[in-house]
Amino acid sequence: MEYNFDEVVSRIGTNSAKWDGLVESMGKDMISLSVADMDLKAPPAVVEKLESFAKHGIYGYTDAFASYYQAVQGWLERSYHWQVPQEWIVFCPRIIQAVSLVIQQFTNEGDAILIHTPVYQPVAKAVSLNHRVLVESPLKLVAGHYEIDFEDMELRMQQGVKIVLLITPHNPVGRVWTRAELERIAALCIKYNALIVSDDIHADFIHEGHEHTVIAKLSEEIAQRSIICTSPGKTFNLASLEISNIIIPNETIRERFKQALQQAGIHNPTFFAVPALEVSYTACDDWLEELRKYLRGNMAYAKAFIQEHMPELTVIEPEGTYLLWIDCRAVDQAESGLKRWIEQTARVSVSFGCSFGAEGEGFIRINIAAPRSVLKEALTRMAAAYPLKKT
Repeated sequence: MEYNFDEVVSRIGTNSAKWDGLVESMGKDMISLSVADMDLKAPPAVVEKLESFAKHGIYGYTDAFASYYQAVQGWLERSYHWQVPQEWIVFCPRIIQAVSLVIQQFTNEGDAILIHTPVYQPVAKAVSLNHRVLVESPLKLVAGHYEIDFEDMELRMQQGVKIVLLITPHNPVGRVWTRAELERIAALCIKYNALIVSDDIHADFIHEGHEHTVIAKLSEEIAQRSIICTSPGKTFNLASLEISNIIIPNETIRERFKQALQQAGIHNPTFFAVPALEVSYTACDDWLEELRKYLRGNMAYAKAFIQEHMPELTVIEPEGTYLLWIDCRAVDQAESGLKRWIEQTARVSVSFGCSFGAEGEGFIRINIAAPRSVLKEALTRMAAAYPLKKT
């Protein structure tokens, strides 16, 4: 079956966080390449399933039954060769909610929690908003490639870190951590008795030559101190349906987390969440394969366009995600200058680096999960307003 990923669908008027807020604040002429959802329709099978559920007309309380767990189990085994017993799987609407609840349940105010920066800030903010100490271990940019500074990480682990928040693949830099890197992270967590909370939401977008390893698969010892957070939200563009799968092998940790869900008043999935997950995980493999091909084409197009028209920019080669992390410091070291160029002159919305922490200043993140014509128009605008363009 062929899928029309070139179709441009306006999201204005749908309460879109990515588009409606932008239009209200900056005008209708803006193009958004910012928020990390896709401007591409969900799989037809999902749309059809949700249409049939909508027509049912009764939107009462729902729950996750055997078919939900079987769909998640099947997906984890097919995608990551990870066999997960049903009881390990815990429903939670959003990963960020799960992270916050874990912080509240397994640490005390003032405890230290480590994360590698630059990083997706809602995860980092979950630490500070819960009155814990955010310990940042900056990634090293070496010859255009980000690496974990393990010496720095260990020094910071010695501060009494209770949890390591792992983003894998990493957002925004696009690293897919190798098995060897994950083993070193795991060894430090064992040495310093830290819990591992791994956000694997982008794991279904891994580029050629790389492989996603679930850190809990490394060993039984690591599994017993790991919480793995997954979701079909990014993969099938279902973010607002609010469903994530929190995989917890350790029974004691799992029961405490489930208690935290109850204390927070989190009980039932929304009416559309479970059917959307089930059909996504069981009937949309061909759609996902075609989507990945399309996104690879968008990646190649964006990199070639930037190299030709804005050659001073450096695209950090992505290993995973549908996001590009771009070094713009040759244009302007300060974010204010980049905003004048991209937002005010080119009329394009991107995610600016400072929103990922201080190490991100001078960088931008662009989301290429859009129809190619939209991506082309946005990049063309940026090139036309490019401060260093040749005359």
